[in-house]
Amino acid sequence: MTYCVGIEVDEGLVFAADTRTNASLDDVRVHRKLHEFEFPGEAAFVIMAAGNLATTQLLISRLHRDVEEQRPENLRAYRHLFEVAEYVGRVLVDSQVKCGSTDPGHDGINTQATLILGGQVGGERPGMYMIYPLGNAIAASPETPFLQIGESKYGKPILDRIIRPQTGLDDAARTAIVSLDSTIRSNLSVGLPVDLVLLRAGDLRISHRMRLAADSPLYAEIHANWSRRLEHAVASLPSFPWEDA
Repeated sequence: MTYCVGIEVDEGLVFAADTRTNASLDDVRVHRKLHEFEFPGEAAFVIMAAGNLATTQLLISRLHRDVEEQRPENLRAYRHLFEVAEYVGRVLVDSQVKCGSTDPGHDGINTQATLILGGQVGGERPGMYMIYPLGNAIAASPETPFLQIGESKYGKPILDRIIRPQTGLDDAARTAIVSLDSTIRSNLSVGLPVDLVLLRAGDLRISHRMRLAADSPLYAEIHANWSRRLEHAVASLPSFPWEDA
């Protein structure tokens, strides 16, 4: 399974994704689900994927090829992020078809994938889209400033409570890690390490990137502090007015 979260705040964008994939209970591997496309001073994009791994790998390879070969449709050919989302949606649909038709003996295999695309083009403000298997997309908004794909339910409550457009970029990044940590704790199909990328508004490049493993001091401290402070918070809530029996 997968869990990826993208957050859009006034200061920029946060992307966080786990790396666990499994074809069965005893076939667990690490694969990168967060992919960067950087054209410094011009544009920067991040794509996170949940779903069929073969489809995702084909999609990412084709996006790189289109740029390298300067094809008419490529990530650098558009002036607006919504146009990039439409282009990536078309490549996604075509990649799903190709992965589903290469082996007639594998009928019934789900080749679908869902994406989160975020980035900034030129003088536009940063933005973020969820791209569905049909190729259509929805944008993050002030009312919904975060997008999730994969195993999203465990990590959503903290996002609902904390994330607002005015939330600082560092606070948004910490919230994303707590969201991943909560999911990892409750679902064995989502696992470390976690990839984290920040794109600050106006940078037109990846501002920060890191991979956090279980023994990373930053992750270990966030994990321990969050659990400890939750326990303290529950203990500090008002007592019930029960009378002694």
